[in-house]
Formats: sequence, C-alpha cells, structure tokens
Amino acid sequence: QLQASGGGLVQAGGSLRLSCAISGIPFSGHHIGWFRQAPGKDREFVAAIRRGGTATYYVDSVKGRFIISKVSGKNTVSLQMNSLKPEDTAVYYCAASVNVRFAQGRSEDYNYWGQGTLVTVSS
Repeated sequence: QLQASGGGLVQAGGSLRLSCAISGIPFSGHHIGWFRQAPGKDREFVAAIRRGGTATYYVDSVKGRFIISKVSGKNTVSLQMNSLKPEDTAVYYCAASVNVRFAQGRSEDYNYWGQGTLVTVSS
C-alpha cells in the first residue's frame, strides 16, 4: 500500500529525492511521514505532512535541508533531501497515519508502512 523509492548512493553535499506511492488507502485521509533507521540505531522520525498538505514537520537535524511535499495529481509524497551528510545514511521508510498525534513522530501512531529504501551518503 506504501511503496518507497528513490534511494541510492550519493556523495556528501549531494541531493536525492525519495518518493512514497500510496495505494489501497484514502490518500486524502492520511497524514504521511518519513522515518529512517541507521545501522545499529533506533528508527527515528524525519518529516511529516498533514493530510491536507497544510502543514509540515521536521526533526531538527534535517530542517533547512529536507522538504516533504505532496506531488500534485498523484497519490505520492516526496522527500527532497539536499546537502546530504554521512549521518543521513539509513533505510528510509514512509508511513501513513490517521492519528492526530502524527506530528509527534512516534512510530506507534502510524498505521501503514512501506518497505524502506536505502540511502547511503559517502564522505
């Protein structure tokens, strides 16, 4: 129901654009979030967008570098990642939530998850 894509290998300072294609659930009825999990670390919240697209939320470490947005005309949410750093290396997951607390970035508030896409940033 959620298909994440766009990961790959990039040098520090470079950019990548991740996409999350959503099917089988009401796109307009769900808030969408991106999480990531680096090797040996817990999964962490990265960014989220309110279901109407009226508000976005970011973890401090990506503010000013990442942009989450809805792709016009498609049931897709993108995560534009700029000025990438080696510490951004992780498997990135998109997730969908109907919970009003979605912006708090807790995994348990998200109902549906994609399979993840690997982002590797070399120094």
